[in-house]
Amino acid sequence: MPGIHVPSMGHSYGMRRGQLRVYLGAAPGVGKTYAMLGEGHRRLARGTDVVVGFAETYDRKLTAQLLGGLEIVPRRVITYRGSAFEEMDLDAVLARKPEVALVDELAHTNIPGSRNAKRWQDVEELLAAGITVISTVNIQHLESVNDVVEKITGVPQRETVPDAVVRAAEQVEMVDMTPEALRRRMAHGNVYAAEKVDAALSNYFRVGNLTALRELALLWVADRVEEGLLRYRAEHGIGQTWEARERVVVALTGGPEGETLIRRAARIAARTVGGDLLAVHVVRSDGLTGASPAALAAQRRLAESLGGSYHQVIGDDVSEALLAFARAENATQLVLGASRRSWLAALLTGAGIGSKTIQGSGDIDVHIVTHGEMGRRGGLPRPAGSVSRRRRIYGFALAAVAAPLVTIALASARGGLNLLSEALIFLVLVVVVALVGGLYPALFAAVATSLLLNFYFIPPLYTFTIQQPNNVLALVVFVAVAVAVSAVVDLAARRTRQAARANAQSETLATLAGSVLRGESGVDALLERVRESFGMTSATLLQRPAGAADAGARGPASTWAIVGSSGPAPPARPEDADVDVDVGDGFCLVLRGHPLPADERRVLGAVAAQAAVTVEQRRLAEAAAAAEPIAEAGQMRAALLAAVGHDLRTPLAAAKAAVGDLRASDATWKPERVRERAADADASLDQLTLLVDNLLDLNRLQAGELPLRPGPIDVADVVAHALASLGPPAADIRMLIPAAMPLAVADPALLERVLVNLLSNAIRYSPADSPPTVTASALGDQVELRIIDQGPCVSQTDRDHIFDPFQRQGRESTPPGTSLGLALSRGLTEAMQGTLTPDDTPGGGLTMIVSLPAAGSVPEPAVPATPFPA
Repeated sequence: MPGIHVPSMGHSYGMRRGQLRVYLGAAPGVGKTYAMLGEGHRRLARGTDVVVGFAETYDRKLTAQLLGGLEIVPRRVITYRGSAFEEMDLDAVLARKPEVALVDELAHTNIPGSRNAKRWQDVEELLAAGITVISTVNIQHLESVNDVVEKITGVPQRETVPDAVVRAAEQVEMVDMTPEALRRRMAHGNVYAAEKVDAALSNYFRVGNLTALRELALLWVADRVEEGLLRYRAEHGIGQTWEARERVVVALTGGPEGETLIRRAARIAARTVGGDLLAVHVVRSDGLTGASPAALAAQRRLAESLGGSYHQVIGDDVSEALLAFARAENATQLVLGASRRSWLAALLTGAGIGSKTIQGSGDIDVHIVTHGEMGRRGGLPRPAGSVSRRRRIYGFALAAVAAPLVTIALASARGGLNLLSEALIFLVLVVVVALVGGLYPALFAAVATSLLLNFYFIPPLYTFTIQQPNNVLALVVFVAVAVAVSAVVDLAARRTRQAARANAQSETLATLAGSVLRGESGVDALLERVRESFGMTSATLLQRPAGAADAGARGPASTWAIVGSSGPAPPARPEDADVDVDVGDGFCLVLRGHPLPADERRVLGAVAAQAAVTVEQRRLAEAAAAAEPIAEAGQMRAALLAAVGHDLRTPLAAAKAAVGDLRASDATWKPERVRERAADADASLDQLTLLVDNLLDLNRLQAGELPLRPGPIDVADVVAHALASLGPPAADIRMLIPAAMPLAVADPALLERVLVNLLSNAIRYSPADSPPTVTASALGDQVELRIIDQGPCVSQTDRDHIFDPFQRQGRESTPPGTSLGLALSRGLTEAMQGTLTPDDTPGGGLTMIVSLPAAGSVPEPAVPATPFPA
């Protein structure tokens, strides 16, 4: 994740690392803290040294009672912006060094001034010190589902924790509660204070929201359980299927029946909650596929649209490849289509893929699905690929059976055919045997038919003696033609096998390249495709750090770094793998599973090079992304130097002139004139102070370092403070805010800055007889503030630029300057999860609309509500 560093979860050198246990909940109030404190009491009763590093009870009586009897490390008090806040005292817990520390709210954001920005980083230090930590987190705070939770609840979650931190925990236990039970707890006042219950039940804690959050939590925990199961099976070499979860594999040939099979398999997977659908296509090295790339692409899209995934593997035996893939994925069911071969092809080639798959399926249920294409592939099997052992056996059997039958048939028609015709018929038999079994069965058929031809049809009959020289020549030519035809057929089969292998390899490379072009998570997705395609248990891309060892040498494991991996137990060095391919530039692709032939290693080399290029592209993209803010900052500084001069010089010159007049020794000033010049100097210095504050805040905002303390606030109080900050120029501003306005969620100090900038801008452009107006209204889960002026209008085109720093747009008689106020105001508003948009004022002018979340839409603030500073 860009911008977030996840500490290593490995063991520290020289010290036993502590264990992390996390209680995961679907929503606030399910009992995570209660479960954490209960576990603390259980361990304390067993004699374990347990302390409470931080526990937030939210004034819940039952939870607060559990704190009794546990040692509590005093919290650290941090003063920020005039207010005091309590945080976990990390140094005190480390100094106390207990066996177990209870630390609530893993995703909490620490107050500025703390050692770490996030509490999970504090927990990492405790773990590294050998302290076992028991913590809590809600599903909405996990980074991977943060956007999904916002779509469900409509509430953005500002506090998140990387999934890798929670996944690295030795134990993750879900604290579950049905939505109805949680709502009853809230109605009884066991979660929030009575005045907050109605708003919470009608907003965040609706039954639909809680049901969706509960399902997210269950699925997340189920995925982690699945990871542990796969790891256990790999470590213990367990190959048989464990039906812990329905996983349906559908085999695709690229034929027209594919869509029927996919939909059938999707219905089977949908019968159980959480069932997985995996579509797989086996690329056979013998070339007997006839798969259409366009058809496979369409079937892939269909499988993915139904929530499944598409995979491609290489296998000489289709049924074995299917079963190996299904067992590797711990599949419970396998869906195949009924054979499209005709009865004649089935008779000649024996058992089909479906029969072989059923025989070797073991614990996997096999479904043979009928479809409209059954039996439509007619004719003899075409020898389009390599001559397998089975086909050679069929060839020998055909020669042994067909040669006597043909001899009997020709002998019964003796007298109606001459020797030439009989020889040609025997030659046809040799060609058919060559087509079925290849060279060696054809040679056997050629020798056998030549002997039969000599014994039964060349005078003298029923002996191997030949009287006429012409018959000797005919027999020799017959044998030569038969051998030549057999050799040609076998050569064609070998060339076809090579072409089929090249075609299979090109399809594999095309599939892998397509995965990268579709942006499937870069290196890890590419390695997953490699592992599946070559039937390996794991695939890993290693890189030797620059200067660690010579590029051609094999160093110890410490000189290799894992760039990406797929599958359990990835090898840490090439010596630990079954296959390793050097890529150059310090990269090496290693696979664990089984050795590969030379031609497949060539393909693997191309894939390895592609993976290395993908890594370099990712690094270049990250470098470009890191350089972009620097370039933008440079442009910002250039614009600042070009534009800030006037706005700095003007108030400085005015203040200096006023002070200079007052200090003039030869001037006699009346008291009224002295007060006027002093007021001019004071106003100029206030203008200069506001400009400097805007510059500093804009810089912190762009650097992501501007601290936020959002909480429920009364917008009328904030507007009143903003007007007071403006002083006399704001005396005529009208404030029309209803008395019963709901609370908004914002940082009061930052919102005041926003309003001061917007009101200053409105005062500057409003006519003297039409002062600005401030109104407020509640719209759904939003609170809107409108700053209305009757000054010049702003065109629709210029509205796109009025928030750009260092620019003035769209209003006549605009003095030059930096125009930081609007840029800073929008940035601060968006940082508070609000929006700032311009609109036309009826009758002419500009209205600036500040929209903020209503307090009722945020049931449990991430930090205590911040009172407005006096």
